[in-house]
Amino acid sequence: MKPGVREVMTQPVHLLAFGFGAGLSPLAPGTIGTLVAVPLAAAAWLMPLWPRVALGIVLLVGGTWICGESARRLGVHDYGGIVMDEIASFYLLMLLLPANWSWMAAGFVMFRIFDIAKPWPIGPLDRRVGGGFGIMLDDVVAALFAALVLQLGNLAWKSLA
Repeated sequence: MKPGVREVMTQPVHLLAFGFGAGLSPLAPGTIGTLVAVPLAAAAWLMPLWPRVALGIVLLVGGTWICGESARRLGVHDYGGIVMDEIASFYLLMLLLPANWSWMAAGFVMFRIFDIAKPWPIGPLDRRVGGGFGIMLDDVVAALFAALVLQLGNLAWKSLA
């Protein structure tokens, strides 16, 4: 079932799952949802490490429940408008990269590439693992792949210098 604006904006679970309405975008809701995480990740740069990590854990654990509950209420596994998984996973990615705008921009692009293309094992995870855990898992793996590619690229670049 496709939820309406009123349903999303008045039910706390959907409001969070849809990234405060970002997931209602008719074009690229996952990309728009990921944009919601940008100011959150940038603000986290001002925090000491452990509170940043704690916030990441809250986003991942809480986000897993929120995604699962929203999907259950909608009756659709991983409905495209559910973007809390993108928000939490992009935040995780930014914990794994240096805290500056260049890395954030590169991380954003790489994360979206992996999340959209869903290369192995991301695609099979997306199709085979159910519930909130499955909704979150493919995006977390996409974030880890993005971090790996960017960090390896950085090492290769430094070795050329």
